[in-house]
Amino acid sequence: MRAQHQAFFYSLFFARLADQILLFLVPLVIFQITGRVSWSGIAFSLETFPRYLCFPILGALCDRYSPTHLMRISQTLRAAVCVAGVAAYDMMGGIGWLIALSALCGMLTSQGIVAREVMLPQIFRSHRFEKVLSYSQLADQLGLVLGPLLAALLLTWWRWEWVVASAAVLFFAADLALAYWQKGSAFEFTLPEGAHGAWFRPIGTALSHVAHLRGLKSVVMLAAAENLVIGVTLATSAAMVTGYHHASSRYYAGLQTAGACVTIAILLLTAKAAFSRRTLGLVAFSSICAGGLIAAASPGIAGYVAGFLLIVGFDKMFNVYIRSTRQKIIPARDYGKTTGVVILLNNITQPIAGLAVGMFSTRLGPGAVILVLSVCMGCVGLLVSIAALRSNGHRFPAASALPSPREDPHADEPRAG
Repeated sequence: MRAQHQAFFYSLFFARLADQILLFLVPLVIFQITGRVSWSGIAFSLETFPRYLCFPILGALCDRYSPTHLMRISQTLRAAVCVAGVAAYDMMGGIGWLIALSALCGMLTSQGIVAREVMLPQIFRSHRFEKVLSYSQLADQLGLVLGPLLAALLLTWWRWEWVVASAAVLFFAADLALAYWQKGSAFEFTLPEGAHGAWFRPIGTALSHVAHLRGLKSVVMLAAAENLVIGVTLATSAAMVTGYHHASSRYYAGLQTAGACVTIAILLLTAKAAFSRRTLGLVAFSSICAGGLIAAASPGIAGYVAGFLLIVGFDKMFNVYIRSTRQKIIPARDYGKTTGVVILLNNITQPIAGLAVGMFSTRLGPGAVILVLSVCMGCVGLLVSIAALRSNGHRFPAASALPSPREDPHADEPRAG
């Protein structure tokens, strides 16, 4: 990547670092206060449901307005929300302010995610898209490496509200880096042509694409199944490590950091090696499913750590597979609106997994919930693969069930995202 684009990736890193601090705080602080795994799961759902429900509208916004402008608004407002949430807590008290500000920041983070998704292919037209996505994910993972470690370190010195204030500073730094990149690169986003009409029309168009575009439905189903295991892992990891396995919060932060380091190594391999999309998808999906089974079935913390590292380590490889695959399927003129709906369908299973933890972990134990959802993931993957074998004979459907250039009516169009 050219030097002029470094500030863009710095912006991604700062924003992810701040977002990860907030994601780290919520389940840990809630569990420390309540001492119950079920409340951690409920808090996770309250934090993540708004984040995903707003994706369809945010995707439509990216087809109407400049994603660069929307991304800057997202980062500025996230800083403001952190400051306002801490101020409200100081005036009125209540741990609900932590959940509320994290939920609002999550919605604004969703806008940044969709905007980045739509911008990347235009910014890096001359690069292999899987490689661009890998570097983008690396910026994310650097935030994941340092986010839990920094949050745990700051919590040893400050109360949680001061840690939130530090996240506000990082969001502001992300906006400054993005402004610097925008000025230096003189990048101008080309909006897709066409009338937009009423706000419900883009959602209808997107749902039609999900139903009828060859390969897209399979991608959505696989991603939704994978996010069951990701969601239950995020909702229970703090409680599993510090409660079920009786380790310290520093051990938990170290585990999060180790997971991010493993992911960085995998993403570097993904960026450097020219793996096919089918290989990326099959290896990542199988590893995540196996990690869930191992984490659930292991009585000791060593087995849980092994399963956890498989889950979080291969999650971003699967993300590269999903994003590069749908970028080849979705027409350029509808990319923003369709991506918003697809991300909602992909990720809605994460808060559902959190609700499952809240409803069943007290009675059955968190390990049983992780086991059941991991089996569900494997079953969905098996069913999708069988359906693909019957229809076109491919082994792993979503990557290879794409229309060929001759079949794709939009093959000659420039990709807007």
